[in-house]
Amino acid sequence: MTRWRPGEADIEQLLANHDLQLVTGTVADGHPALQRAEHTLVSAQSLLETDPISAFILAYDAVRQACTALLTHQGLRPTSSGGHIAVERAVRAQFGAPFAPYGGLRRRRNEVEYPSHPDEHVDPEEAADAIATAGALIESAAKLLPHLQLFTT
Repeated sequence: MTRWRPGEADIEQLLANHDLQLVTGTVADGHPALQRAEHTLVSAQSLLETDPISAFILAYDAVRQACTALLTHQGLRPTSSGGHIAVERAVRAQFGAPFAPYGGLRRRRNEVEYPSHPDEHVDPEEAADAIATAGALIESAAKLLPHLQLFTT
């Protein structure tokens, strides 16, 4: 298998900035994180009607876990300084438009988690949309994962 080329310069920059780091060995297996994403999505679905805010946040977490699984499978891990935005930048640079919704979910999750006004809420329709988006992104990640190899500098 040849080296993954799309987004290569972006990944190298994220590594140089210490927003991502390289990992090897058993840590560089994205399958456990992808399974965790699938389980998190089931949890989000179970809360949709009773707690749409938590359902939305869990849907976002499921997407983040799936995206992190892709990076992990390449031997990449976000650092505490890179955080969630490094994950977003890395997957969008490498995998393009199908992963664009991650950014919107991330920003909306920040609004919900760190509200600028006390009446911030998420209605069940918004949470359901987030869950549907998460399902689609997890499915895309599951299709990509077997085709990835370790990123080398």
